[in-house]
Amino acid sequence: MKILLAEDDTRLGELIVHMIKKKAAYTVEWVTSGDEAYDLASVSGYDVLVLDWMLPERDGREVCRQLRQDGYPGAILMLTARDSLEDRIRGLDAGADDYLVKPFEIDELLARIRALGRRTFLPLENDTCRIGELVLDRNSHRIAAGMQEVQLTPREYQLLDLLLKNQGTVLAREVILDRIWGMESEVTLKTIDATVKLLRKKLALLDGEQQHIHSIRGVGYSFEI
Repeated sequence: MKILLAEDDTRLGELIVHMIKKKAAYTVEWVTSGDEAYDLASVSGYDVLVLDWMLPERDGREVCRQLRQDGYPGAILMLTARDSLEDRIRGLDAGADDYLVKPFEIDELLARIRALGRRTFLPLENDTCRIGELVLDRNSHRIAAGMQEVQLTPREYQLLDLLLKNQGTVLAREVILDRIWGMESEVTLKTIDATVKLLRKKLALLDGEQQHIHSIRGVGYSFEI
C-alpha cells in the first residue's frame, strides 16, 4: 500500500514511518503541514491518508473537508488527542473514514491502516491509456502504435505514467525523483534526465518526430499531446 502521513510532531512522525516500513513494508511519504498534505493528496494516489488533526497552516479537519469537496476518493484516518464524542463526530463529518485517539499503540494504527486498505476507495485504472495515436498497456508496460510496439522498463513506465497523470503540469526533477525513486535513494537528478532521454527514443520509434515530453530548463518536465 501507498500511505501519506501528515504529522508535525517530528518524533512521532519518525516513529510511525519507521514502524510502518519495518512491520508492514508499505511505501510511506511524510509531510508536516496541512498545505503539504492537501497538495500531495490532490495530485497523487494514496491508499490511506493518515492525517493529524492539529497541523500548521491548515488543520487536518480542514484538509479532510477540502479533499472530500474536491472528490478525493482515498481512505482517510484521522489522528488526534481530541477524544470527546463531539470531536469524533466533527472529524467523521469532515470526511474521515476512521478516527484514532492519541496516544495509541503502533500495532493498532497498523491494524486500522490494513482495514482501510482492504476497502476499495480508489477507482480502478483502465488497463489501457490512449496518448494521441499511442496506446499504453498498464499491465504489460508496453506502448504501441498500430502494429508496432515497444517494451518500457519499470522506471520508464513509472515516469511516463506519472507525467500522464499530471499532463500539462510541469513536474520538477525533485518531485519526479521523490515519486519514483524516493528521496532516500542514491539516484541523482542526472538519472532522471537519462531516463527521459531513453523514454523519448522509444516514443519516437512509434510516433515519429512528435515531441510529447517537454523540458523546462532548470525546472523539470511536462507531458503534452
